[in-house]
Amino acid sequence: MKKQVFFLCTGNSCRSQMAEGLVNHYLGDEWKAYSAGTAPVGYVHPLTIQVMSELDIDISRQRSKSADEFRGNEFNTVVTVCDDAAKNCPVWLGNSRKIHTGFEDPTRATCSDEELLVVFRQVRDEIHREIFGLLVKGNR
Repeated sequence: MKKQVFFLCTGNSCRSQMAEGLVNHYLGDEWKAYSAGTAPVGYVHPLTIQVMSELDIDISRQRSKSADEFRGNEFNTVVTVCDDAAKNCPVWLGNSRKIHTGFEDPTRATCSDEELLVVFRQVRDEIHREIFGLLVKGNR
């Protein structure tokens, strides 16, 4: 049976969506990933979809979800990917292993469109390295 990981952020438009897509694509034999937000914005950011497609990962069908949709689910691991979500992590998440690892919010970067794409890629790559370290190395 696959282990389940839940990625939690505030808006569920970028970082947690990237983490969900990366885990399901690369670690899908062992893990099933889900993501949600404490205050979901209601969409997946277009640049999130674009930078994931650069890795041949299609997350265009993913949607921004509320953490409340997962109430009652059991997860092996819960990862908060932003400081706000770590502070507002729902208490109902129970006995899951909880990990916080914060990443920059690429939507808050103030730069040109070209530079913004670079920021989204950097955050994607940081999430890839950090999350894989937590899930692969941390579960041996």
